[in-house]
Amino acid sequence: MSEDFELDTDDLNRRMEGAMGALKTEFASLRTGRASATMLEPVMVDAYGSKTPINQVGTVNVPEPRMVTVNVWDKSLVNAVEKAIMNSGLGINPQTNGTIVMLPIPELNEERRTELARVAAQYAEHARVAIRNVRRDGMDQIKKAKNDGMSEDDQKLWEGEVQEMTDTFIKNVDSALENKQSEIMQV
Repeated sequence: MSEDFELDTDDLNRRMEGAMGALKTEFASLRTGRASATMLEPVMVDAYGSKTPINQVGTVNVPEPRMVTVNVWDKSLVNAVEKAIMNSGLGINPQTNGTIVMLPIPELNEERRTELARVAAQYAEHARVAIRNVRRDGMDQIKKAKNDGMSEDDQKLWEGEVQEMTDTFIKNVDSALENKQSEIMQV
């Protein structure tokens, strides 16, 4: 009856990869003691009457390990860029030199490091939940096929494959979290 059942493992894999991609993006936005151009990605500037990503009003550079610079293209937007950075919650005070906005990255204290490690753990948990939701969707498809006449052996085979894929992605999340937390706690 349902010998033709074929679980779309590519779709499940793609969706789990999406959860990993989102996790990597969230991790990149976490500020460690090191300067990174990606930390400014969520910053939006009030430019020309609308919210614009900071990388569309200037060039973001990392000239040294503890410094990020934004070379603003339009001199009239320098104050708007400075204000957007101050209001972003990054905890960085910009310094302006003409059209260049400099962001010195301060050393993180122990309390802030612990807090960031906790935030990283929350991001990782969100990724695990997303991966488990994809797993549940796959298992639901298998259950439906079982009700439509799939053999129990085939059911076990497919469930094993979905579980194996899930375990692999969960391990990847755990590994990424471990790396990020050690990077955060590094003095």
